[in-house]
Amino acid sequence: MKQTLITLLSLFAIGLVSCRRDKVEPDIKQYDQQQIQSYMAANGLTGAMKRDTSGGDTTGTYYQLINPGSGQALDWPSVISYVYTIRTFDGKYAVNDTMVNHFFGYAGHVVPSGLALAIHNILKYKGAKARILIPSHLAYGRNGVGSGSSTVTNGRIAGNQCLDMTVEIINDQAAYDDLVIKNYIATQGLTGYTETADGAWYKITTVGTGTDPITANSTINCTYNLRLLNNGEVDNGNITTATSFNVSDMVPGVQECLEKVTKGAVISIIIPSRLGYGNVSKAGSAGTAPAFACMRFEFTITDVTP
Repeated sequence: MKQTLITLLSLFAIGLVSCRRDKVEPDIKQYDQQQIQSYMAANGLTGAMKRDTSGGDTTGTYYQLINPGSGQALDWPSVISYVYTIRTFDGKYAVNDTMVNHFFGYAGHVVPSGLALAIHNILKYKGAKARILIPSHLAYGRNGVGSGSSTVTNGRIAGNQCLDMTVEIINDQAAYDDLVIKNYIATQGLTGYTETADGAWYKITTVGTGTDPITANSTINCTYNLRLLNNGEVDNGNITTATSFNVSDMVPGVQECLEKVTKGAVISIIIPSRLGYGNVSKAGSAGTAPAFACMRFEFTITDVTP
């Protein structure tokens, strides 16, 4: 009986080994490549994308270089600013808003690691722009990132998800901001704005009745609203009780434009990032402005103290 049992167990073990040899499961790199090949075929990208083979090796990343950029090659200590869009292959996470998706910092601090490698190996220069397909093992791995269920759109990137990203390394931030503002004015159908010599835009919709001009030394009472150029709200003053500000504490673009009005005025102001918060992010009562954010302010001036 004992010998029969041993024989049966041996045969069972041989059967398991045979099954494993008949069906070899792919490792994560092979799985990612299968996903990328299928994704490219489904989206008509097969002939347009190249495989990254930098340094004689391959990251498994595919890319399409849209603009090669120029200047000194970027390295890990390089300080860079870029905007991006991102979409997971399953389509459950997709953010195409380049007013929000900003990065400012060292190239070596970029996450995920696949994007850092793509900046170093593919984009390489300021002004470069590329579409990049990043394998999941160089993205957020098997755990994914974010909070909530993986079925919640734009709330979480699920595990083992490859990424489809378009990234643009900003070469001239001032020129980029000016183009963003002009595109915003055109697409929103805005009229009646005047551009200052510094690159701020303003429109006085109600002329003030006050006699005291606003200066850098003034204190104003006002209601206001601050938005990004995707029309997402960042901050707002109380609509029933005016908020008090020292004009000297306000960002340069707002100071410049407020000095063109008096008490009682209503003014709309659009400013580039260099006249706003620059390379730092700003948290408000309703949201956050990222680094290098162009912004739109709406002010109603209720009182001015010289």
